[in-house]
Amino acid sequence: MQSAEELGEEKIGVVDLHSMSVIKRLPTAAKPNGSVYAAPFRKVYVADTLGQAVAVVDVDKDEIVKTLKFNSETGMPQYDSVARRIYVNLRSTNEVAEIDPSTDAIVGVYPVEGCQYNHGMAVDSAHHRAFLLCGRSSTLTVFALDSHRALSHLPLAQGADVVKFDPGLGRAYAACSSGVIGIYQEDDADHFRKIEDFPVQKLVHSLAVDTATHRIYAPEQEANGVPVARMIVYEPIQSR
Repeated sequence: MQSAEELGEEKIGVVDLHSMSVIKRLPTAAKPNGSVYAAPFRKVYVADTLGQAVAVVDVDKDEIVKTLKFNSETGMPQYDSVARRIYVNLRSTNEVAEIDPSTDAIVGVYPVEGCQYNHGMAVDSAHHRAFLLCGRSSTLTVFALDSHRALSHLPLAQGADVVKFDPGLGRAYAACSSGVIGIYQEDDADHFRKIEDFPVQKLVHSLAVDTATHRIYAPEQEANGVPVARMIVYEPIQSR
């Protein structure tokens, strides 16, 4: 699944990975902007940010089977594989919504104290913790998905967009377009600390983590102000 924003469409593109072509476009609410796959339920959940909605896509039918409406712009959704729940940021109201993928019902909406404009999210399913990028308060907030409370607020650089969690290292990485990757350590389920702001090129706002090798992959779109299109691979220092 991919957003078709780059084409100026408010649609979700279905891509055939054999032919690498878009085989279907699903009209959806405004600005599809982040998705997560709940494998046991064969569904993709797409945040329609400006449409204040989450579209539910059945991957066997390649169809939107339900659209959930919220009183807020929606940020990045994530799937907790242990709790078997979908969580989505409600960034206008500084809340997190919980969705039951077995019924696609909204089962709860929880305020996140001390966090303003939460967009990016990563989840540690083993400990039921969410790492929220709170752009307006410039914090990475750790939110307990079981007790629905904020556990920690750590400094966050400007332009934070995407955050990923490596469960093997207990480490979260936040891509910030101001020119850093913020690195955060989960020492245990209740204790968290910031390791550093690792300097990278500006406009790096996305990344991925290979949980087998622990390497971080970050696409760059400029180098020292000059446009580029390249992928940078980082090897983490594991003893910190």
